[in-house]
Amino acid sequence: MKNKFYQYIQTLQDTITSKLEEVDGKVEFHEDIWKRPEGGGGRTRVIENGNVFEKGGVNISAVHGDLPDTMRKHFGVSEADFFACGLSLVLHPKNPMVPTVHANWRYFEMYDKNGDIVDQWFGGGQDLTPYYLFEEDAKHFHKVCKTACDKHNPDFYETYKARCDEYFYNSHRNEARGIGGLFFDYCKTTDTMSMEKWFNFVTEVGDSFLDAYVPIVEKRKDLPFSKEQRDWQEIRRGRYVEFNLVHDKGTLFGLKTNGRIESILMSLPPHVQWIYNHKPALGSEEEKLLDVLKHPKSWV
Repeated sequence: MKNKFYQYIQTLQDTITSKLEEVDGKVEFHEDIWKRPEGGGGRTRVIENGNVFEKGGVNISAVHGDLPDTMRKHFGVSEADFFACGLSLVLHPKNPMVPTVHANWRYFEMYDKNGDIVDQWFGGGQDLTPYYLFEEDAKHFHKVCKTACDKHNPDFYETYKARCDEYFYNSHRNEARGIGGLFFDYCKTTDTMSMEKWFNFVTEVGDSFLDAYVPIVEKRKDLPFSKEQRDWQEIRRGRYVEFNLVHDKGTLFGLKTNGRIESILMSLPPHVQWIYNHKPALGSEEEKLLDVLKHPKSWV
């Protein structure tokens, strides 16, 4: 399974970066191949200063070795090795009318001292972080997510949409990071779902990503915007940074397993503002967005 999924994310990385280069039309992804001293490595691809994308990354990795002490305590094991692979992407567009997007699909195995698998699971999802709320975009993104889920289980969309709203939440701000999407983790073998079925589900979601995001980019990338709207985008990017550095489990896992810092922190945007006690004008489009972030909606 680990070889099968790693092959999948290698191909998916190629598919996604090729399409995003076509959409941007100016710059290509810069590629870094890196190795982790303890075992494994990855292929980082970063795009910067394009026509459409100010900064973004589409990274894959496959790492293995001794499970670090901090992670042993987290999983409640005394001695174990692990293997983890996944694709993680974040895209920060220039135009504040185009939303930031994040997606991640991953697979994890844990082994006993004899090398036998004692635990394995899939995780992942995709979510949208707009700066200005176009409801038709939110509905489109969620509709694609729901379509992918419905092919595998009629309950998946509502379940994983709710988990996404719960997970991507800046509790110290009492607001969501964005308008959500899907979030699933610890997807293990059950009476109704084998690892093969989980693989089919996760890859279905991964294959849906470009359909969910690219039409929104194409529709919004050439819209005019003001300096004030750009300032608002940078203020909201600050909230994005806060989540990734304070709450995100993926960032924490990477830091605690001696991950590659440049790849872990590629999710951070290049231009950000923190304005003291900033509040948008009453009745403004900016306030409209905040209201949705404080009260998650059903989009489909």
